[in-house]
Amino acid sequence: MRQRYPAIGDYALLSDCHCGALVSRHGSVDWCCMPRFDDDTCFGRLLDWEKGGHCSIAPAKVFTSEWQYVPGTMIVETRFRTAEGEVQVTDFLAMDAPEEPRYDLVRIVDGLHGDVEMLVEVCPRFDYGEIFPFIRRHGPQLHSAIGSNQGLLIRADMPLETTGRGSLGCRFHLRAGERARLALQFEFPERIDLAVSEDGIRPEEIDRHLDSTREWWSGWTARMRPPCEVDAHTVRSAIVLKGMTFEPTGAIIAAPTTSLPEWPGGERNWDYRFSWVRDSVFTIRVLHTLGYAAEADRFHDFIQRSAAGSAEQLQIMYGVDGKRRLTESELQWLEGYRGSRPVRIGNAAAGQTQLDIYGELLEMAWQWHCHGHETEPDYWDFLHDVVQTVCRRWQEADHGIWEVRGEPRHYVHSKAMCWAALNRGLQLAQANGFSAPVEHWTKTRDAIRAAIEERGVDAGRGIFVQAFDSSELDAALLILPRIDFVTYDDPRMLRTVQAIRDTLEEDGLLLRYRGPDGLAGPEGMFLPCTFWLVACLAQQGAKDLARAYYDRCLACSNELGLFSEEYDMDAGQMLGNYPQGLTHVSQVMAWLALKGED
Repeated sequence: MRQRYPAIGDYALLSDCHCGALVSRHGSVDWCCMPRFDDDTCFGRLLDWEKGGHCSIAPAKVFTSEWQYVPGTMIVETRFRTAEGEVQVTDFLAMDAPEEPRYDLVRIVDGLHGDVEMLVEVCPRFDYGEIFPFIRRHGPQLHSAIGSNQGLLIRADMPLETTGRGSLGCRFHLRAGERARLALQFEFPERIDLAVSEDGIRPEEIDRHLDSTREWWSGWTARMRPPCEVDAHTVRSAIVLKGMTFEPTGAIIAAPTTSLPEWPGGERNWDYRFSWVRDSVFTIRVLHTLGYAAEADRFHDFIQRSAAGSAEQLQIMYGVDGKRRLTESELQWLEGYRGSRPVRIGNAAAGQTQLDIYGELLEMAWQWHCHGHETEPDYWDFLHDVVQTVCRRWQEADHGIWEVRGEPRHYVHSKAMCWAALNRGLQLAQANGFSAPVEHWTKTRDAIRAAIEERGVDAGRGIFVQAFDSSELDAALLILPRIDFVTYDDPRMLRTVQAIRDTLEEDGLLLRYRGPDGLAGPEGMFLPCTFWLVACLAQQGAKDLARAYYDRCLACSNELGLFSEEYDMDAGQMLGNYPQGLTHVSQVMAWLALKGED
C-alpha cells in the first residue's frame, strides 16, 4: 500500500481561485475537486489508489523527473528524462480572470530531446470514487464523462481511446519540437450536449490559456508591495494563500484537501476545505502587509454576510459560499491515504465553541483601521455586537484554538483573545467616536486579565499555561504578545517561551501541546507553531536563534516551497492536509518578524 501512494510532499497545488488540484512529480493528477474547492472529487486517488481516479501523463518507460513553478505563478513545469529523450509537462488550471471561471484543467506536453513514448491515463471517478462515469466519444478529439451531478469534457490532440470502464488512455510518441495537449473542462451533465456541439481541441486556444494564466498570476505577484525585502519562500507563500481564496465570495480555505492524516494510519483525518475565521484573519493580515488590501476587504464582507450581521449567529468556520451546515460524515468505501481511516468530509468542529474567534475579528478590524481604512457604521454595529457577546460568554469553557474533541476547558489563549476583543473594541470606539458602553467593556476587559493572571499563570514557574489551574504548556501562548496582552520582553513571556522550547521542542520543531485531547494516537510536529516561535524570538532580540528555527522549518517544505501542517521527523515526510494555509501564513509572519516588520 505504501509504495502506491507518493509522499504528500511529492505533490504541487494548482488553483484558479475557484477549485484546486494536486499533481504529483510523477505526472499524475491524484486530487481534483470541481467546480469548487469543497465539491466532490473528479480525481481522488490520493485517498484510495484503486477507486479514487486519476489523470496521468508520463513516459511509458523508466524516468527521472524534476519540477518547478513558473516563477510568480501557479503553473507547474515537470521535466521527465528517459534513456530515449526528454519531455516537459506543463500543468495549470486555466485563468483569464478569476471572476469568469473556466474550470479547465490543462496539461501540455512538449518534446525537448529525442523520441519519448508517453502513456496517458484519464480515469475520472465522481463522488469520491463511488461513481464510474459514462464515457461518450463525440469525435476523434472530444469525449465526455458524466455521472451524478458532475461532468467533464475531455479534449485532446493525442489518440485517446476507451481502455476500461469509465477510463480513457493511449500511448503515443513525442519528438523534439512537438507538442500535445489535454484539457479537461468541468461541465454540469445537463449542459454537456450543448458544450459538445463545439469543435474538438483547438490548439491555439489551449496555448492562449497558458499565456493568459501566466499573465494573470504574474500580474498578481507583481502587485506585491512588501515593507521589506522578501525571500522566495515568502513570495511562494503569498501565491499559495491567494490560490486558496475563493474568488466569488472572498472566503479563504484552510487547505484544498480532506483527510490527509496527521499521523500515518491514525484517526486524525479532517476536512480542511472550508473557511476558518481564525486562519483567514491571519491570512488577510499577512496579505494586507504585503500590499493586497482588496483580499482583506472582501473577507470582511464575507464574514459579515455569513454571520447574517449577528455575533450570536457567528460560527468558527463556513463553506466557501458562506454555508453554515458542514455536516461531518465518513466515507467507508475509501481506504484512506496509506490506509489512514476514517476518510471524512464535512467538519463537526463547525459546531464547536471557540471563543478566540471574537478576538480575531476585532484584531482584523483594528489592523484595518491602523492601515488607514474607514470602519463603516454598519460594520461597527456588527463589531459592537461581537464585543457584547464576549461580555456575556467569556467565562464559558470552550474547545480552543486546536478544536480539541474532548471536554471543553478554560484555555488561556481563548481568554486572552476575549480580552483582545474588548481591548480593540474600546480602541476602535475611541478612535472613531463610536458609541459604546465604555465603562462596562473596560470593567469586563480588566476582569478577564485578572482571571488569566490568577488562574492562567503558574506562579511557581512564572509562566503562562495552557488552561486555567493546569500545568501544561501550549504553543498557542506564543500568540499572546501579538495581541498586546503582554509585551514580548515581559519576564513571564520570556520564561514561557523558554518553557515551551524545553517542553514542546524536538529537533528544532514544536509540538502544539502534550497530553490527552480526546483522540487516540500521536501527531506530528506542528510547523505553524515553530514559525510562531521564530516571530517571538525575533521580537525578543534573539535574531540568530530565531533564524536557526526559521531555517529548520524551511527544511520541512518541498522543492516547490510548499508546506503541510505537520511533519514526521523520523520518516522525514509531511503530514496533514496540504498545502496548509496556516503554515504558509505563519512562515510569512516569521519572515516579517525577522526583518523587523511585524
